[in-house]
Amino acid sequence: MSRNLRGLSSRRGFTDSLYERIAGASGHGERPDDENLMAIADEFMTGRAAVLSASSFYDFLQPAHAGKKVYMCDGTACLTSGKIPEVRRNLLEKYHEHEIGTMTCLGHCHSNDAFLINGEIRLCGSDAEPSAMRVSSNAEMPAMLTPTGDVKEYYSLARRWTGEADAALRELETSGLRGRGGAGFPFHIKVRSSRDARADRKYIVCNGDEGDPGAFSDKWLLEERPHAVLFGMLMTGIITGADTGVVYIRGEYPRAVRKVRDAVKQLEAAGIAAGKEGDHLSRFRFHVIEGSGAYICGEETSLLNSLEGLRPEVRTRPPFPALYGLFGRPTVLSNVETFANVHYILEEGGATWAAMGTEKSPGTKLVSLDGAFNKPGLLEVRMGTPMRTVIDELGGGMRYPVKAFQVGGPLGGLVPASRIDELTLDFESFAREGFLLGHAGIVSVPEEFPVIKLLEHLFEFTKKESCGKCFPCRLGSARGLDLLTAATGRGQRIDRQLFDDLLETMQLGSLCALGGGLPLPVKNALQYFSDELKEYFTAKEA
Repeated sequence: MSRNLRGLSSRRGFTDSLYERIAGASGHGERPDDENLMAIADEFMTGRAAVLSASSFYDFLQPAHAGKKVYMCDGTACLTSGKIPEVRRNLLEKYHEHEIGTMTCLGHCHSNDAFLINGEIRLCGSDAEPSAMRVSSNAEMPAMLTPTGDVKEYYSLARRWTGEADAALRELETSGLRGRGGAGFPFHIKVRSSRDARADRKYIVCNGDEGDPGAFSDKWLLEERPHAVLFGMLMTGIITGADTGVVYIRGEYPRAVRKVRDAVKQLEAAGIAAGKEGDHLSRFRFHVIEGSGAYICGEETSLLNSLEGLRPEVRTRPPFPALYGLFGRPTVLSNVETFANVHYILEEGGATWAAMGTEKSPGTKLVSLDGAFNKPGLLEVRMGTPMRTVIDELGGGMRYPVKAFQVGGPLGGLVPASRIDELTLDFESFAREGFLLGHAGIVSVPEEFPVIKLLEHLFEFTKKESCGKCFPCRLGSARGLDLLTAATGRGQRIDRQLFDDLLETMQLGSLCALGGGLPLPVKNALQYFSDELKEYFTAKEA
């Protein structure tokens, strides 16, 4: 069925996309009217149930979203900072309770007091636009923090590599660039697989919907370095033979959407990526798509379904997107930061970029520091840098006592402060010690913040954001939350063996990293904070 619907949706592509028609069916920020949705289904010759199913999935299209005038952040970094009550009190001075909504996350984890109003970010107690965020690097030649400069000059590098696609791919392979969205999969393998696939059409898709609370690097790149991202996509298209690039950006980042659309207009005005006859630079065409509120769309196959106007549930794999992706065509799908590295690699050489990191984790990595640091903001850090250096020197140390750091988003490991000296910033070090580098966003857990409250938050987040396709994630997250709330609210101790079995089922049985990744921080908490948690659990069997 999905293949048939995918085929129907592909007929119009992005000139009149099914997803955008569904998302914009009401035009008033409220839930689309069912009659409008039925008309869209008939026009696209697709099932009415399929269109209704897709529409009902997104947070922004839910009835509860209607009537909201302002949205505050309820992400992990804001929760642990303790600032959420302060922001709510501030907003209640101007708005009624029913006019205040929540979003996860607004990408201001470095300030922990952001809210969204009329498509703009504001900070608690201020009507002014937030000042520029602090950015710094310990790399001699930062790959991503360096301004891109004049558009035509910046993209002239792509013209130099036109006709040298094989050589460009070799540079990517030499660099050892690994996906920066969390999994760390070698980028050149995706590119080569798509290039070698035989198809009448290929796509490049940038995943700008990765909304891990605690990570705001993608947001910064899309807003401040959009051409670095677009160049990477364009060059990947030249290598693979794709002529269409799609940037899918979280609806929670409206400024990023505007900035990338402005950047695309600059390219088109310069005759680059203008969708017209000529060389590959001219023929390529970008489309910028705004999400409608669904964390799971940061999962690559869910994102593809969303772009196709289908219900954005996770697909089973294989086939993988590089061979069967958008509209069933070969697709290179990677995250914002991954594409943003391509220009530097092709300008300075893959070996130069790789030398800034370790053998298995080459290059640099963007790291997001939350508001608990004395120097919060964004870092570009050489892979292999000691975590103690990241926290105490680059981050300036902590503003208050911290007992743990959750690194890599809500599915990332929970690292006790006592283990920091044993870690370096790279994929292998974190995996070896039983943690996960992931997106490298760092959320600080204060000494006085209860770990049990963090576990409740993580299960509640997973329950809310689950696409519902697989039982281990959909039911497991709800069951885990029930157990935790019964323990904290009614004093019912959790059977530790039952809880361990639940975590194992989620880890092994979930289709994607949402349900499959949640057990990692929970297991870390049970291991390192057992004394704090023992009152909520029965003793573990020998």
